[in-house]
Amino acid sequence: MSSELSIHPGVELRNAELEIRRFRARLAIAGGIALFLFASLFARLFYLQVVKYEQLQTLAEANRISIVPVVPNRGIIVDRNGIVLANNYSAYTLEIQPARVERLDVLLDELATVVEITARDRRRFKRLLEESKGIGSLPVRTRLSDEEIARFAANRYRFPGVEVNARLFRRYPQGELFSHVVGYIGRINQREVEQLEAEGIFSNYRGTDYIGKTGLEQSYERSLHGTTGVEEVEVDSGGRPVRTLSRTPPVFGNNLVLNLDARLQEVAYNAFGDRRGALVAIEPSTGGVLAFVSKPGFDANLFVDGIDPQNWNELNTSPDRPLLNRALAGTYPPGSTFKPYMALAALTYGKRTPQQTISDPGYFNFGGRLFRDSKPGGYGIVDLYKSLVVSSDTYYYMLANDLGIDAISRFVALFGFGSRTGIDIEGEAAGVLPSQEWKMRRFRQKWFAGETISVGIGQGYNAYTPLQLATAIATLANDGVMLQPRIANYIEDTRTRERTAVATSAPRALGLNPEYLAVVKQALVGVNKEGTGARAFAGAEYVSGGKTGTAQVIGIKQGEKDAESRMDERLRDHALFIAYAPADKPKIALAVIVENSGFGARYAAPIARKVLDYYLLGKLPAPERRGKDENYASGD
Repeated sequence: MSSELSIHPGVELRNAELEIRRFRARLAIAGGIALFLFASLFARLFYLQVVKYEQLQTLAEANRISIVPVVPNRGIIVDRNGIVLANNYSAYTLEIQPARVERLDVLLDELATVVEITARDRRRFKRLLEESKGIGSLPVRTRLSDEEIARFAANRYRFPGVEVNARLFRRYPQGELFSHVVGYIGRINQREVEQLEAEGIFSNYRGTDYIGKTGLEQSYERSLHGTTGVEEVEVDSGGRPVRTLSRTPPVFGNNLVLNLDARLQEVAYNAFGDRRGALVAIEPSTGGVLAFVSKPGFDANLFVDGIDPQNWNELNTSPDRPLLNRALAGTYPPGSTFKPYMALAALTYGKRTPQQTISDPGYFNFGGRLFRDSKPGGYGIVDLYKSLVVSSDTYYYMLANDLGIDAISRFVALFGFGSRTGIDIEGEAAGVLPSQEWKMRRFRQKWFAGETISVGIGQGYNAYTPLQLATAIATLANDGVMLQPRIANYIEDTRTRERTAVATSAPRALGLNPEYLAVVKQALVGVNKEGTGARAFAGAEYVSGGKTGTAQVIGIKQGEKDAESRMDERLRDHALFIAYAPADKPKIALAVIVENSGFGARYAAPIARKVLDYYLLGKLPAPERRGKDENYASGD
């Protein structure tokens, strides 16, 4: 047997040196890659920890800390005696973030198995969703009970994007009594967001869902809203709050104290019964508005959570138009309540003297057309005093013809007719004070002399608001000194209790002759003593001045005395009355209009009597007793 190793065929000998070289090459490549990776990691860490340190620290802090706005309590609104007209209450709401929900209908159905969600809730939520375009958190249920909160908490894991939040809600405890004057708040819409941004105050409304929409809530929004606070809250990776790091408390909104007397407002509102109309009462010496009634009203609480379509439709389609602020925006012919200012114009321009008389046959013939008086046969010999006491139309037909339309327009404009008073709520109508220039501008037609005749008795193109009528009689009662009417009296700081009076324009003296004023005021006292207002003011424990008025809605031909009883109720005459008392030193002046009711002496004057009795004597109205039309004077 040979000592040498035998090599079997088919066996390949390995080159150890080559293998070692290859292994070293692989090791070098792997080491290079590892070194490169470590170098890249180090470079990245250096970039993040050194170069981008400040920026990333800020981002990390932002992820760790959530900035939460703290909504301030809205200021309350009270009357002159501290009776609350608008305040706040806290309640829990069930809210949905639409952006975090894929199928809202399915979610609502599932939620309804845990918390009651009515058809009204769904309609309101749908409307809010359309208005907000799905941005933010929207309430689907408000004022949850403790039991409902507990049930939702146990099932919360099933409803991502749904949460329970504590919210402050606005409340109007007086119901519809102050709906038009106090107004209401509602959810902020896109137009209002743009306006807040344009004014540079949108940041103060972050976290706020509501804003004043009408009335004082709108006019004094900036004072009532307050200043939004801020909380820095540490959150975990899931966005859940862990602890509060710092807090800048909100500044509560200021309180608003009004000139209004809530009890007087209630007496006035109830005095209308089921009739439509308006009443404005003013303190002549200050311009403070004591009562501001528009009947019918509406429940402002309906708007706080977002009014549902059914109630909204009822309010908008009602023939009584409850959303119309009649005292502020309703315009009506003044009827014979216009005559005291015509009488003053006659004295001022020298067209009449107090003793000068005319013969009133019951009509005035102008160019062959007869303008008839309300009393067939007329009032005989009539001077200025008697013309107001019995309300002679013929006297004022003649006077209007003598004065001319431009002289009438120029004079009564001094009392604010045809222009806004500047009261501290928005939406005031200017009314219509006719003149030659007005008609040419409005109709591109010249003025005809015959049109002046009807203007003299408060008809024709004349159209004014109850607020204007009240301001005018308050100015007359205040011896020709006009004050801008104001509903709010002062703003109260909720922290310091410091009171700031609401700004108003300076008193404006009209420069009227005191003797002429005395003549007209004496006649207005006569109206309530022996004239068209005498029955309504029989037995009054104070002396008052007043003037009745009846304004046609549509014309009725002479001789058709029963036409009004046969026509549609809403086409019948309006009843008006203006008054002030006590006559020697007036504390209150007012204007009343009762729509489509007939004689001012029968329907408007008794309402004024109830209001004056309560304000001056503290007497509550007795139950209403209705007499016959013939018990009232025929004039107005």
